[in-house]
Amino acid sequence: MRDVVALPAETAALSDALGRALADAVISPIALPLWDNAGMDGYAVRRDDVRGATSDAPVLLHVTTSIAAGADATTLHVVQPGTAARIMTGAPIPPGADAVVRIEDTDRGTARVHIVSDRDLAGRANIRPRGEDVEAGARVFDAGTTIGASHLGALASVGAAHVRVHSRPRVAVLSSGDELVLLDRFDDVLAGRRIVSSSSYALPALLRQAGADVRVIPLLPDDLDAVISAVRGAVADGCDLLLTTGGVSVGAHDYTRDALQALGGTLGFWRARIRPGGPIGTGRVLGVPWLGLPGNPVSTMVTGALFAWPLVRALAGHRDVHHVPLRVRATDAMETPAPLTYFVRVRLAPDADGTLTATLAGPQGSNLLRTMAVANALLIVPEDVTRVQPGMMLQALLMPGQDFLGTDLPGSAQADQTDSADSIAGGSHV
Repeated sequence: MRDVVALPAETAALSDALGRALADAVISPIALPLWDNAGMDGYAVRRDDVRGATSDAPVLLHVTTSIAAGADATTLHVVQPGTAARIMTGAPIPPGADAVVRIEDTDRGTARVHIVSDRDLAGRANIRPRGEDVEAGARVFDAGTTIGASHLGALASVGAAHVRVHSRPRVAVLSSGDELVLLDRFDDVLAGRRIVSSSSYALPALLRQAGADVRVIPLLPDDLDAVISAVRGAVADGCDLLLTTGGVSVGAHDYTRDALQALGGTLGFWRARIRPGGPIGTGRVLGVPWLGLPGNPVSTMVTGALFAWPLVRALAGHRDVHHVPLRVRATDAMETPAPLTYFVRVRLAPDADGTLTATLAGPQGSNLLRTMAVANALLIVPEDVTRVQPGMMLQALLMPGQDFLGTDLPGSAQADQTDSADSIAGGSHV
């Protein structure tokens, strides 16, 4: 992704910016908060007036006003010696006051109040200072920041009704295979003549989660001319990334590479030392980046998560595009005899000591898509590890969209509903 350039910027309404990446830094025209304000309900006072107050020796102050949250800070009267202002949380601190005594430390009346403790005089004394969150003229967020829900709130607070964000990548998805049909031809599946192109449903959803606008090209037969025509048409219709599934292996009917070369495309790499997902290719065709994913459903989704997801985010201008590895403890034995890096479908859950444990989600065949859905992470087994022992510490990557971990541990009711992992545990091969 070193040569991937973020797409141009456009202006978006703040309400439409969720999930987008800022193209420009946002500078605040105001301080947040706008003024010193109360951190508690209570009384705004002068410290010198209440110092030493106790329940046995309370301090009597006259209450001159009451200040609500949202009061105009420019019209407040000065708190004079011997007086106090009733104040609500978030309300501006009146001139002259330098402390807020919480309501619990008072014996209050309408016109006067007894202060029975001075414990709030230390430190900021329940006053939240002007500009504590953001100073006027300060950078609120840098370019490349991914706009989440809290970002929307912060941007709204500084008046950013519109923001400059990178365009959403337009991704064209092209799949080929004589054996594949969509759900409108499920009768062919029931008759045993075809199989559902599950990736035609799963992969576009993954790409949309990553922030792409996705256009799915109708399924193609295993025919070189058909693939060439579809690639040419997808690029002509406008796309920022061409993504193909299937046709990248070395079978007699794998035409994707031939089609790209016929169109003058350039190839980056054509295989990866990983399992699942070894048959994967990169390059450019007709001026557009191309990523070719394998056709087996799990291989498609694993490589989609590992390669397509970060690529889409890089095109969309996000600063953070790489997966964050988590340190986890394996609970199952498994063998990975080939000198490859394995990405094993697992479920992560916290152990009794708080350590994340990784339990096999089920059989690991590259055609078994349900276990991909059951899993919430990919356990990384390096190529120099040929056998994973229970208790071994490894790294794992959360699946895209898996922001929350379940607490179901092996043996729980939910775990019992998943596919048995016996076929790949106890020393069997992955």
